[in-house]
Amino acid sequence: MRVGFIGLGQMGAPMAARLAGEGLAVYDARAEAMAPLVKAGARAARSVADVAAHADLVSVMVRDDEQVNEVGAEVLASARPGTVLAIHSTIRAKTAEDLATRARRYEIEVVDAPVSGGFMGASAGSLAVMVGGTDEAFERCREPFGAWAGLVLHMGPVGAGTRTKLARNLLHFVAFTAAAEAQRLAEASGVSLRKLGRVVRHTDAVTGGAGSIMLRPTTAPMTPDDDLYGILSHTRDLGEKDLALALELADELGVDAPLARIALGRFGAGLGLTEGDGDG
Repeated sequence: MRVGFIGLGQMGAPMAARLAGEGLAVYDARAEAMAPLVKAGARAARSVADVAAHADLVSVMVRDDEQVNEVGAEVLASARPGTVLAIHSTIRAKTAEDLATRARRYEIEVVDAPVSGGFMGASAGSLAVMVGGTDEAFERCREPFGAWAGLVLHMGPVGAGTRTKLARNLLHFVAFTAAAEAQRLAEASGVSLRKLGRVVRHTDAVTGGAGSIMLRPTTAPMTPDDDLYGILSHTRDLGEKDLALALELADELGVDAPLARIALGRFGAGLGLTEGDGDG
């Protein structure tokens, strides 16, 4: 499959580098961004249209919805029927859906395929990619995406990849805010923030962090005969105890901890356990 890659920034460049070699065409508005990939065997395209005219799969990693629409229109005007246009940028789901609707007139398939794992994952070829599109388009993308991703998942129709990414990033950035709250508590307690960070990174690598409780296919309340009921009940009991202790310490030190208070009030319900669930 001939692959084209448009957008060679912090994420796009290492992703494209995993595909570099005969058959890869790259384009970026900055000539210097293409130079390392050309040295690795890729062809420097003259324009977006040049990429689209010669590729079976066109990957796009640009900044925002406006740039996706601009590049997408140029690809649709130049690509051949049967081409797959993959959007890796984090955008609105509707932007991907509207682009897919326009693309059908040209017999071009669009997949929204945002990624997670940051620059580190892109460099290591271990990104997660969440793909929205038809079964046929996903199958055509699976192998080339696997060159730079360690996890390639088909999430559903066009738009599903983006909705998955937005849910994932909601957790990611709310967790950053919670980390700031935890650091304020640690700092007020006289604890080393750098050592706290080491503990968090070490234990999250062992336990899986927040993802370790994302095991159920639904958020509906669970029943006692659910296989996970006992495990999550135990998690609820530990979590509520530890959050209460952390809030007690925060009150003693005069540290504002609003996320912890929200978490304590919603912890059991978030696990699927209704009020009154327990072991007696």
